[in-house]
Amino acid sequence: MAQRLRPVGLDFVETAPVRLSFVQDVAATPDAVHRALGEDVEGWSEWFSAVSSARPTEGGRAVRLRGGIRFEETVLVAKAPEVYAYRVDATNAPGARAWVEEWRLAPAGRGTRIQMTFALDGTAAFRLVCRLAKPGAGRAVRSAIAALDRRLARTDRRSTT
Repeated sequence: MAQRLRPVGLDFVETAPVRLSFVQDVAATPDAVHRALGEDVEGWSEWFSAVSSARPTEGGRAVRLRGGIRFEETVLVAKAPEVYAYRVDATNAPGARAWVEEWRLAPAGRGTRIQMTFALDGTAAFRLVCRLAKPGAGRAVRSAIAALDRRLARTDRRSTT
């Protein structure tokens, strides 16, 4: 792992120099989404195409993205079914200095409104790249959330038959 990041708390989501936030509604319940986020860590690679592998660690997760970026993470909060958030403690992403990702879940009709936020800090170049990457990150997050919803619908159908 190339570098350790500054340890920040959940409040960093509100104070980070760069915040990328995306909202999408799904048919799955908040409980089902929260379980997929926090309990089925290995399953992330099946619905989030940017993730090549994810595995639980003591208090967190180890994640590899396609393209070689790696993260060692600590789960900051896993409050079912409202929020799941984690901090990146170490990464090989150049220029990163602090990083939190938060998934907020709220009932929306018969499903869930998901708000996913990247809270980031780093070198000036890192911050600029993150801001420029927002459209692509948004497409990736929306695609992942849609894939998660399809996966949960298949799982739900199997459990009711």
